[in-house]
Amino acid sequence: MLDGVIRYLPSPLDIPPVTGTDDNDEDDTREASDDVGFSALAFKIATDPFVGTLTFFRVYSGVLEAGSPIINSTKGKKERVGRILQMHSNSREEIKEVRAGDIAAAVGLKDVTTGDTLCDPTKLITLEKMEFPEPVIAVAVEPKTKADQEKMGIALQKLAQEDPSFRVKTDEESGQTIISGMGELHLEIIVDRMKREFSVEANVGAPQVAYRECIRKSVEQESKFVRQSGGRGQYGHVYLRIEPHEAGTGYEFVNEITGGAIPREYIPAVDKGIQEQMLNGVIAGYPVEDVKVTLYDGSFHDVDSNEMAFKIAGSMGFKEGAKKADPALLEPVMKVEVVTPEDYMGDVVGDLNRRRGIIGAMEDSPAGKIIRSEVPLKEMFGYATDLRSATQGRAVYSMEFSKYMEAPRNIADEIINKHSG
Repeated sequence: MLDGVIRYLPSPLDIPPVTGTDDNDEDDTREASDDVGFSALAFKIATDPFVGTLTFFRVYSGVLEAGSPIINSTKGKKERVGRILQMHSNSREEIKEVRAGDIAAAVGLKDVTTGDTLCDPTKLITLEKMEFPEPVIAVAVEPKTKADQEKMGIALQKLAQEDPSFRVKTDEESGQTIISGMGELHLEIIVDRMKREFSVEANVGAPQVAYRECIRKSVEQESKFVRQSGGRGQYGHVYLRIEPHEAGTGYEFVNEITGGAIPREYIPAVDKGIQEQMLNGVIAGYPVEDVKVTLYDGSFHDVDSNEMAFKIAGSMGFKEGAKKADPALLEPVMKVEVVTPEDYMGDVVGDLNRRRGIIGAMEDSPAGKIIRSEVPLKEMFGYATDLRSATQGRAVYSMEFSKYMEAPRNIADEIINKHSG
């Protein structure tokens, strides 16, 4: 294989220089040469029981010596490379320097994540950033014994550092630890790694789909928060215009207050209150996405108004307004590709249709028929076992997140009723 790489693939000298942006956000390039400023991309973080955190990086230009200062241009933080290791499978060899084209691992970098650019502090460049999708599935994990409690926290922290598409959080209401990732298999591997590498036994809850909420029409909403309880009270009064945004554009807050109807220092509090309510959802407790909110009027009290009152007014206004704006539930849809022998194609297609899948294309390949489809994640739980059973273990599949789509009425009603209890 290596002979084929040398014979058929282009030399770094034959391809265009790597592109990025400089410290003024203008386009910049780096030749694959030892004579220009050092630049590299961190493509993997690994935890080693003997040396700690290893940062694997690929050098695009320049030379880096062990002990040299560098800058993480993605985060704007200075770092110092302690040691540089040349990795050979599970053994390693310490080296003094790396040059353009080399791949090595650095020891001693404190705040580097996958996709960060490392470069010469005097010649800044930020190489193309890696985009990591948001997790689409979550499960609750809890340690089997009290002794595993602390170890599990450390293990999950290290695994999250290695894998940017894996997230860990604590549910404020239940106190449970929730881990999120890109699919059932992803989270199964994380739990297995906790057991193998960190000796942590954990109980895992049923998978939960990461739904989202959206609104489908524009509304205007007045919200007034007034509280008087002896002495100084609370007063916040806002008028909000809440509108749906195009899918994928996220949240936008517009301040159209004129004439000092609301003092400038209270505007960010209204924005914060809206964002907090968006995270808690309005119909089923899932985050609201793709909304434009305009603050266009309001009033204040010279004595009783404060940031907290306007934050609560903003939060209440968004919740009440969004409920009138025809809210809907969105579910994650996965891009699924199945490779199966032709004999089982009918069974595989039928099974995907039963899972509310939309068949996109079918192609021939040396391995068999390739079926491409889009299937809601909710319907994909346990698919690996079902596919093996239907094809006598001869079909394989892969899936990745595609988009969020509105959930059918019966599914949405079931989830909303479950939430309202």
